[in-house]
Amino acid sequence: MTAFADLVGVSVRVAGTASRLAKIAALSDFLRRLEPAQVELALPYLSGDTRQGKLSVGFATLQSARTAAAETPTLTITDVDQAFEQLKQLKGKGSAGRRSALLRELFARATGEEQDFLVRLMVGELRQGALEGIMVEAVASAASLPGAEVRRAVAFAGAIAPVAAAALSGSALDRFSIKLMQPVLPMLAQPAESMQAAIETLGTALVEWKLDGARVQVHKANDEVRIYTRNLNDVTSRVPEIVAAVKNVAAKELILDGEAIALRSDRRPHPFPVTMSRFGSQQEDERRRADLPLSVFFFDCLYADGASLFDHPTRERRLALETMLPPHLRTPALVTSSAEEAQRFYEDALGAGHEGVMAKALDAPYEAGRRGAGWLKVKRARTLDLVVLAAEWGHGRRKGWLSNLHLGARDPASGEFVMLGKTFKGMTDALLDWQTKEFQKIATGQDQWTVYLRPQMVVEIAFNDLQESSQYPGGLALRFARVKGYRPDKRPDEADTIDTVRQIYRESVGG
Repeated sequence: MTAFADLVGVSVRVAGTASRLAKIAALSDFLRRLEPAQVELALPYLSGDTRQGKLSVGFATLQSARTAAAETPTLTITDVDQAFEQLKQLKGKGSAGRRSALLRELFARATGEEQDFLVRLMVGELRQGALEGIMVEAVASAASLPGAEVRRAVAFAGAIAPVAAAALSGSALDRFSIKLMQPVLPMLAQPAESMQAAIETLGTALVEWKLDGARVQVHKANDEVRIYTRNLNDVTSRVPEIVAAVKNVAAKELILDGEAIALRSDRRPHPFPVTMSRFGSQQEDERRRADLPLSVFFFDCLYADGASLFDHPTRERRLALETMLPPHLRTPALVTSSAEEAQRFYEDALGAGHEGVMAKALDAPYEAGRRGAGWLKVKRARTLDLVVLAAEWGHGRRKGWLSNLHLGARDPASGEFVMLGKTFKGMTDALLDWQTKEFQKIATGQDQWTVYLRPQMVVEIAFNDLQESSQYPGGLALRFARVKGYRPDKRPDEADTIDTVRQIYRESVGG
């Protein structure tokens, strides 16, 4: 059995280098030495996650359970997984005491370095730079496979661990393919400075309204319809109106990519948090369904009546969409090479209350799980999806509420978050009350003025521009930042990167 200390050691080495190639080499060497049964256990740890998901263990509980460290390492990766499995199962009366006892037993067997790793892993602070893109390349290297082949399998599987287990055991990856009722990772877009810039980059492009709704992937097999979120969660039972809309389509088999959105009586959209409120608990949804129906608009067709369209160009997928769906289920779109025509279409989208447009290269395939260069998003206000790193207690009428947010962009090289500034603007009293309660659940420490958080909450921030700053490590700061809304549909590793922020700044100054 592979020692847990070996995994911790490679994590330390990966965290200690900024070189992407060095990270891949260290991870690849470690993966080759893993026993097959341990691959699906180790992969999540190396990416700062666990096979069991959230363990719901607070920082204070972990600190109080820490004991004197073992002098020599004896834990295996399997030992740690079994302990986590027991933690996940402990519930009900008396479970707090049993959890503390289990943690003390685990820590007693761990060296100091292993204890530090376990604490950071369980509270979600393990960011050693082994992000999924790097892990894909490491798996490919360890298995002597092309990176594109592994990346494609991960997109279809929806996770890297099962693909890694297959690849490292020598199994063919063609079993990870498009299947009905098995959601795939969505393709993502890159920001463009303007409509003019998008058309100059793409030439003739498909331009579509960009709706500020909830991303949904819909699978249809005859009369069965399943709805999945961008995080691949099944929400079919919560959106019966979408099920009904797709069930009435003539095509027997479909996989569609689109947006669910709540519209007012005048067909203008509700704010994004209102739409997302329909994806709460089942009980809440039943009460809100009649008052807040969802509409759905599809912008891509990935599979139609037995044929996979992933590798087909945008123009063919759009034609399939238009063939399979009536106009009221499709996003408004046009094909143009004219920046002036595209700009008018963009202004029409804004006039209808939507956030902008998407411009798509006509020959681009659907790059599942990637932020492809063939998709560009153009929005009116500059916005970034950032991670809340900490929050300061408010003053005056905001006393008692956590108000001023510390905002960070993701560094793809290190996995850390780079602070870009603070904001206390754009928050209602209801939002202040909500975030104060939620932040205290994910606190990792605090001083007199500030509560420090696990970096897991993503918030959409609108801002006017960026300026150079010696105050922050990234060298840039947001100007006139304000909260647009939280993004519960996004994970921290989907937040905007510091590279994106720097590119926006370069474009704004003509660099």
